[in-house]
Formats: sequence, structure tokens, C-alpha cells
Amino acid sequence: MILLTNDDGFTAPGLRAVWDALSPECEAIIIAPETEQSAVGHAITLATPLKVKEMKEGDRLLGYAVSGTPADCVKIAVTELLPEPPKLVISGINQGSNMGSCVIYSGTVSAATEAAIMGVPSIAVSLNSWDNKDFSVSAEFIRKIYRRVLEKGLPEGVALNINVPALPHDQIKGVSVTRQGQSRVIEAFDKRVDPRNNTYYWLAGEMVFSDAEGGTDCEAVENGYISITPIHCDLTRHDLLDDLASWNLSFE
Repeated sequence: MILLTNDDGFTAPGLRAVWDALSPECEAIIIAPETEQSAVGHAITLATPLKVKEMKEGDRLLGYAVSGTPADCVKIAVTELLPEPPKLVISGINQGSNMGSCVIYSGTVSAATEAAIMGVPSIAVSLNSWDNKDFSVSAEFIRKIYRRVLEKGLPEGVALNINVPALPHDQIKGVSVTRQGQSRVIEAFDKRVDPRNNTYYWLAGEMVFSDAEGGTDCEAVENGYISITPIHCDLTRHDLLDDLASWNLSFE
């Protein structure tokens, strides 16, 4: 069985595109947030119980909507809702890219990394557009790569973060294996006043490409390539361990 999830919510068109692409050829089930959970990162729910709602289309079971985060969905799917762990977790297709430093904020990516932590191979897939609703190229690529992941496997704790340019099939230049870049969103807040004269702020901003070297996810997608980045949850800068140890820190 393949578990499908996301952070855009159970009814998101990108998630449905994956379901429509895979369900005719494999056993798939959706276990996804009941409402949109974009940019929640790897948050899990501790202070309130999780509610689970069975979702059907006619007599056909689509899966379960969960009143929690993407990571919650993976946790409860693997430990409670499924009769056995899934062979693969696919998170997405997300509306909007998850590249550079934005990977840290992404609920889509966090669902995949949660699966990897739990020992299940996983991929996160995002479309590099907030407006383009055509998920056909992304879904077609998922149909290709999920078979390879099942065939080849992934190292323990590793997930694949995939970003697809918002281009027609014939304009995709190829597939590029990349590293996570350092490009980030430069935030801005839109200051507004509501009808009761209360000030509020709406987070805005745009991605600024700041990677000086090639080979990054952002560069690949900007140049028309599907980007595949192997990621894991170890945030340690291993190359700095010896230097930090040389500080001879002590506590007296």
C-alpha cells in the first residue's frame, strides 16, 4: 500500500492528481490534514486529541481526513490507521515550490521526513507555481519515480524532495539530482487596518536566488529541470565539529 498525504489539505487538487494517477495501478490511500496546514513545518499535535474522519467517494474509500498536521497524519497512519506500514509515502503535489531554506518550513516536506524517520521510504513533490493548477506533469513524473524508489529503495532516514517546473511536458529539459540551496524568501509584511480600525499584518515576500554555486534545487528548476534532492533530518554541520571542540569549552 502507498500512503498519500500533503499539507494543502485532503481536498487539494494536487493530492487528487496523485490519487487519480496511482490508484488505477496500485493500492493507495489518502491520509491527509482536514484543513490546509501549509508552512507548519514538522509540528506535531500534543495539547489536543486528533480527530479522524473517514472520507468516501460513493462507496469507494478514499482515506481519512485528520485534524492535525502533515507529520501527525503520517504518524497516525503508520501506527494506527493502516493494517501494516506502507511501502511508500508520497507527500504532495504541493501548490508552490519547496526549495532552498523554505524546506525547513514545509509541511509537505516534513510529512516525507517523518516517514523517513519512521523507516518508510518517502518522497515530497511540489509544483513551482502558486497559480498554475496543471499538475499533470508532476503526476506523470510521480508515476515514473515511485516505481524506481520501490525497486531501488532509499537509505535509512532519507527522503527525496522533488520540485517540478510549472512548464508543459515538452518544455521540461530533464531531471537533475541537486543539493538543497541557500536561497530564501525575503519576507515583507503587508500592513492593513480592519473595519474596526485594528491594525493587522499579512506575511508576504518573494524567493530571492542567492546561491553562488551551481547544482542547487532552485537553479535546476529555474532552468527548466525537475529537481530531486535527497534529504534527511540530521542538521549537524559535521565539518565544524572538530573546530568547535578546539574552543576547549568548559563549565565550572
